[in-house]
Amino acid sequence: MRVITSHEIDDLIDQAARLPRRRTILRLHEYPDPVQRMVNAVHPGSYITPHKHEAPDKVELFAILRGRVALLRFTPVGAVDTVIVLDSQGLNRVVDIPPRVYHSLIALEPAALLEIIQGPYEAATHKQFAPWAPAEDSPKAADYYLYLMSILHNYAAT
Repeated sequence: MRVITSHEIDDLIDQAARLPRRRTILRLHEYPDPVQRMVNAVHPGSYITPHKHEAPDKVELFAILRGRVALLRFTPVGAVDTVIVLDSQGLNRVVDIPPRVYHSLIALEPAALLEIIQGPYEAATHKQFAPWAPAEDSPKAADYYLYLMSILHNYAAT
């Protein structure tokens, strides 16, 4: 059995803060495992390209362990149609994402989440990136991230 302590979560969040992508994972599974399990640490400023899991279809679950994040669900053409805030001190704690749903995650404060997704992991088929969103390494990624943040700001104001 493997136990993840509060100290390990703190260390993972601290490590993510020092990385260029502002995020990291603690992998709990082996690559051929039929279920992938990991703790994700993510900081504000980390851009996760909107994507979906299909071909093969995969269900993905996030459970908040520390902090606050916003999960965004997109229409097939790129409009944000749902925002769910997961907050370790709030009402929403777990979100289950069905296959074929474009989504992204934005840290509202330093956070850690448990992620569970069907495996095994195959880099070529694990996720399909949204054709309307810039790739993480694109010069347009920073502007798109700011656009998503403006949506979250407007969402919070309502």
